[in-house]
Amino acid sequence: MLIFGTCDDIVFKTKSFLTSKFDMKDMGEASVILGVKVVRKGDSILLSQGHYVERLLKNFDYYDCKSVTTPYDVNTQLKQNKGDFLAQSRYAQIIRSLLHLMNFSRPDIAYAVSRLSRYTHRPNQEHWEALARLMRYLRGTMDYGMDFPLY
Repeated sequence: MLIFGTCDDIVFKTKSFLTSKFDMKDMGEASVILGVKVVRKGDSILLSQGHYVERLLKNFDYYDCKSVTTPYDVNTQLKQNKGDFLAQSRYAQIIRSLLHLMNFSRPDIAYAVSRLSRYTHRPNQEHWEALARLMRYLRGTMDYGMDFPLY
């Protein structure tokens, strides 16, 4: 069970009450919750999935790529593919992984993932190039996450 609070005294009282009613053990501050790393940094908490990004890049052979500073080129005008498609299943697997990452800890990739996910059923070379750019962005920003201030 995870207990969150802004007041240490209330958290302590809550834990004491629950311990008196149930058999439980205080394991201290959580370091990982549902695959999301939790790091207390001074007066904020960082939620990050750097380990997930690393595994994603390695699984799909993008780990050794050169990084870029933006996840999507705004000049790219992707269009529906009416011709042959390339590696649809693999493209869909990567998009699923990126959706998970975006929802848990990386809102910075939301626009790119949203654009790329529109073409999951028939990706062509242009779609793959835009996806590769996003993977290259992740390579350079593996430790990014969401930083929440403590009150």
